[in-house]
Amino acid sequence: MVSNFRQKDILDIAQDEGKVTVDNLAQRYNVTVQTIRRDLSRLTESGKLERVHGGAVVPSGVINIEYEERRLLNKIGKKNIAKKCADQIPNGASVFMNIGTTTESVARELLNHENLLIVTNNLNIANILATNKNCEIILAGGILRRIDGGIVGGLTVEMVKQFKFDYSILGCSAIDSDGDLLDFDGQEIIVSQTAINRSRKIIVVADYLKFERKAPLTICSLSNVNTIITDTLLADKLQNNCQTWKTNIINASN
Repeated sequence: MVSNFRQKDILDIAQDEGKVTVDNLAQRYNVTVQTIRRDLSRLTESGKLERVHGGAVVPSGVINIEYEERRLLNKIGKKNIAKKCADQIPNGASVFMNIGTTTESVARELLNHENLLIVTNNLNIANILATNKNCEIILAGGILRRIDGGIVGGLTVEMVKQFKFDYSILGCSAIDSDGDLLDFDGQEIIVSQTAINRSRKIIVVADYLKFERKAPLTICSLSNVNTIITDTLLADKLQNNCQTWKTNIINASN
């Protein structure tokens, strides 16, 4: 019974913070690391968590996590990333922002910017920025995806093609060790790829969880990106590749 309560608590922590570690949980509950590993194994077997080195994360793979659950993951980290991103955007800029909980965090940090033109296929971003009276918002037309407020489809792509953006601020579902940005929805990816082709500078916002997840479809490579803003240290290989690609790395945890 005690282990059941502990496992429920561990799951709550993982959903709130995005990740749990064996050592921290063992200290928190004053039990052995072997006990925690058994708890994580049971949660993994039931599909509620996915094991990673030293702990576990909320699972992903070919099916994305529910949007409301994603909003709860690593909220502090996303806010820190969003602040760093907003610092990169000058007043008077034209900006595309795609679907995602991290890009929504960026929108909140842009509320005090002036004379921005924001084009987005994210209904939530449009609603967030609606309170900024010094910001012009253009919501790309298309098919409304009710589960997350995303707008996708051919009409969305054609509308995005009409613009030349100063910046695109892009989120993704995962980033693999080769530096490929990954996602789940082919229609959503095409919109982001179109924005990349119509932008002077590309900024990717991705918290540490994105480097621990998988997704089946490729958006682009970090070699196509000007700046990545994250809250973790990149693996040595990827960091070296970014230097070769001249992709700027901003660590929001500093």
